[in-house]
Amino acid sequence: MATDLGELQRKLWETADQLRANSGLKASEYASPVLGLIFLRYADQRFAQAAEAVGPGTDRRRTGPEDYQAAGALYLPKESRFESLLELPEGADIGKAINQAMGGIEVFNPALQGVLPKDYSRIPDDILGELLRLLRALPEAIEGDGFGLIYEYFLGNFAFSEGQKGGEFFTPTSIVRLIVEILEPFHGKIYDPACGSGGMFVQSAHFVERHRRDPGQELSIYGQEKTGDTVKLAKMNLAVHGLDGDIREGNTYYEDLHNSVGKFDFVMANPPFNVNKIDKTKLEDDPRFPFGLPKPDNGNYIWIQTFYSALSDTGRAGFVMANSASDARGSELEIRRKMIEDRSVDVVIAVGTNMFYTVTLPVTLWFLDRGKRLTDRADEVLFIDAREFYNQIDRAHRDWTPQQSEFLANIVRLWRRQKPEFNASSEQLLRTVLPGTTYVDVAGLCAVANLTQIEEQGWSLNPGRYVKAIDKRASDETFSLQIALLTEQLGVLNADSIRLTNTVQKVLGAIDGS
Repeated sequence: MATDLGELQRKLWETADQLRANSGLKASEYASPVLGLIFLRYADQRFAQAAEAVGPGTDRRRTGPEDYQAAGALYLPKESRFESLLELPEGADIGKAINQAMGGIEVFNPALQGVLPKDYSRIPDDILGELLRLLRALPEAIEGDGFGLIYEYFLGNFAFSEGQKGGEFFTPTSIVRLIVEILEPFHGKIYDPACGSGGMFVQSAHFVERHRRDPGQELSIYGQEKTGDTVKLAKMNLAVHGLDGDIREGNTYYEDLHNSVGKFDFVMANPPFNVNKIDKTKLEDDPRFPFGLPKPDNGNYIWIQTFYSALSDTGRAGFVMANSASDARGSELEIRRKMIEDRSVDVVIAVGTNMFYTVTLPVTLWFLDRGKRLTDRADEVLFIDAREFYNQIDRAHRDWTPQQSEFLANIVRLWRRQKPEFNASSEQLLRTVLPGTTYVDVAGLCAVANLTQIEEQGWSLNPGRYVKAIDKRASDETFSLQIALLTEQLGVLNADSIRLTNTVQKVLGAIDGS
């Protein structure tokens, strides 16, 4: 019988968390070695699958690393195969063997040179052995991108455990998914100048796969990150998902390592908010800041222009931004005004509290489209107020289900005169809120404003200034929205109830059988 993914994730985390007690390591210190083992198991599975397609070769031509790379897999020498680690004799130095396995992978895969962790000797062998045994069960238990899901699960837990330190390299999957759904990166060059663990790239690849295309053929990936360890994590994350990318280490404020101006079809990022002490004297005459440098000691509008300037003439950007940037005054207002008058601001979404692991504050998602000026929407901006639209994970954390993300993205698609997508079963929700499946303003949810209206609001990009509040007397339209949202929440709660009931029954069954 297939193992429940959630149960397996929890077991893996509990085992990994023993490192805190038995080795004295902090979560930030054991994140890399644990994720390295997950990477190794995933690489081994892909290698085994590729071996069937590649075949043994012939006497005239033996198969080699290039054949496996062409099949979307890393080449693994025998000592780097997972079974080789599991078959180690009793008393063997497991940490040393894993270090050698990682080194063997790097020898045959130069893109990972110096990336994989090789510090396993400081971890107790019994903990390493338990992790290896648990990871061995994954291929039999999970179909599809099970390892990728576990990888994301661990990143999220490290963020939970380490607060802001962990959160720096992890953006919640549901936020990333919505950004990708709205940008629709079917083909082209993708850039994230604050790429962290590379989640934007992975979700972009998933988007391409859902549309039955090969992300390796459709996407070119470029990233920059200031911390060396996080660059390694991003490269591992890409390799875990069978992706290649040019990820470089550098401080984006002062270094434009990809010569980004006008180069990219898609830019997506979750930059650090409200950063101060940036040396602006180093940024003077930098072509990445065409609207001028902001006077306040705050990096938000430095990031915003970094994203804007990296876009091609038809490029799109989507990024997370502090709420304060939407209404900032002074020189920041002037930069915002120029960008709005450039007809590049496309969609702005207000996101509620508790959607991130490390901060409780609400945020805003900004979307730019340099090609919008060529459409009949050139003088319009779509505002969505999603502050009260969420899935409650626990008392302190929220996200969006795939259905909810698709619903929000479909509002944007309808406004763009595109067909909605229903891969995540959002059709009923969309038809309840927008019965004609054509875009209309909905009180409490979405509204379109033209440049004149935005100017009247002091060039604010705060969705709350444009989306009408729901009348307490509730028209049929707003009542339908409320019912739809409540129905969605009820479905989630019912699913949780069934899952908890099954868990309780398993526990009681185990007690009765003992």
